[in-house]
Amino acid sequence: MRTELRPAYILHRQPYRETSLLLEAFSVEEGRVGLVARGARSGKGAGRGLLQPFVPVLLSWSGRGELATLTGVEGRGGLPPLAGRTLISAFYLNELLLRLLQRHDPHDELFHAYELALQRLASVPEQPEWTLRLFEKALLQELGYGLLLDHEVHSGAAIQPHMRYCYHVQQGPLSDDGAAAPAGPRLHGRTLLALDAEEGADEQVLAEAKTLMRVILAQYLGTRPLRSRELFRQTFAGGTTVPPARDEEQDL
Repeated sequence: MRTELRPAYILHRQPYRETSLLLEAFSVEEGRVGLVARGARSGKGAGRGLLQPFVPVLLSWSGRGELATLTGVEGRGGLPPLAGRTLISAFYLNELLLRLLQRHDPHDELFHAYELALQRLASVPEQPEWTLRLFEKALLQELGYGLLLDHEVHSGAAIQPHMRYCYHVQQGPLSDDGAAAPAGPRLHGRTLLALDAEEGADEQVLAEAKTLMRVILAQYLGTRPLRSRELFRQTFAGGTTVPPARDEEQDL
């Protein structure tokens, strides 16, 4: 079976045998795919410089099963270079896809959300956190765990910007009346509405949205730490141990 010139990105690469690479790619039509790039490390493979994360490419491959053989790669434009916080943020996106997507499960809308997130990181590098939150929202939606953001669960009442809510991971936002509310992150309605509209983020919204997404994603990521988060801490917190209460302030 041959697949020709699919828009894709490389999510991860590692050496394989003496001259080859093992690739995890994200394709617009096939989803996540595993590929062997034979001879890519020998200096003989055409387009070998394109087999890097965050480079828009067209990939061709042949074979069935979990690991196909790369047969061609072409560039399809480029992005401004990522560096510092935006580069680690982009690796975080890749790690989420690697951890949460099954191979050969197409997600064309998620592919376009990923491409948009990379473009935002490159073009608006001073706002990486909001870009990450919007991608996490799109990812959860594509996986079937979309967030309820516009009304309260029990009453069906529209979310009010200045009211406080407790977000139940399995149900959605509940009015936080100080009574025996279920466990879950507490946040203002304006944060939910900002996520719903994908605009209007300020410091409070960013902080509350990060907490919300952290709790929800933890249900699906499990207990194994994300390497990109640890890299971010080591790079921007000076490699020091961060107190638990401030942990979220120091990473993605």
